[in-house]
Amino acid sequence: MLHRTTRRPQFFYTTAPMPCPYLAGRTERKVVTELTGAESEALHDRLSRAGFRRSHNIAYSPVCPGCQACIPIRIACDRFQPDRTQRRVARDNADLTAQETTARATAEQFTLFQRYQQARHNDGDMASMGFYDYRAMIEDTPITTHVVEFREPDGRLVAACLTDRLSDGLSAVYSFYDPGIERRSLGTYAVLWLVQRAMQLDLPFVYLGYWVPQSRKMAYKARFRPSEILTGGHWRELLATDIVQPGE
Repeated sequence: MLHRTTRRPQFFYTTAPMPCPYLAGRTERKVVTELTGAESEALHDRLSRAGFRRSHNIAYSPVCPGCQACIPIRIACDRFQPDRTQRRVARDNADLTAQETTARATAEQFTLFQRYQQARHNDGDMASMGFYDYRAMIEDTPITTHVVEFREPDGRLVAACLTDRLSDGLSAVYSFYDPGIERRSLGTYAVLWLVQRAMQLDLPFVYLGYWVPQSRKMAYKARFRPSEILTGGHWRELLATDIVQPGE
């Protein structure tokens, strides 16, 4: 007797070419698939380990013609050793409180998000997002997701990080912060906090998305060591010889 599976097929699609947001003059294409149904968590887990990222209910990975500049990177939490600058950042932000909230958009978050976009990415698509676009980014998630809010002692929100929970780690989906207090290095601090939180949860990795060595906006991810990068279908430790300065 034949047994037919009831599992729906998983379809993958390739997007149309678009200008690369990281490297001028290059073209970006992605392979995408929908995260939906009871298998969303398990599928997201597998795809994350294969180098995919999530946006809303879509998982994607770059398949840019003639380019492999985007390299998946994750921090090995149990072996992580902060450098001198990262230790200073941790000290400078010791007065902040962090709270994991449900994935719900608030006007307070959106105001901070707008300030960050206008100051740091005013030429990007996200700078024109309205509140409903922002709410979709935060709330349209088929998996376990939180927003980590960072507040000063007076209660003022100064940073937030949209974070996915995986079976083997935490995934930093998107972070934003008050651009007026650069001395705090809040982007770095959010990553340091996620490492500590992953260790509390006995999770081995923090996924940082794509490391783009030639991009000044994305090169910072290699400063969290030791890290692992996905090359040739295998995760391996990031070596000093892998790191190049943007523009080289």
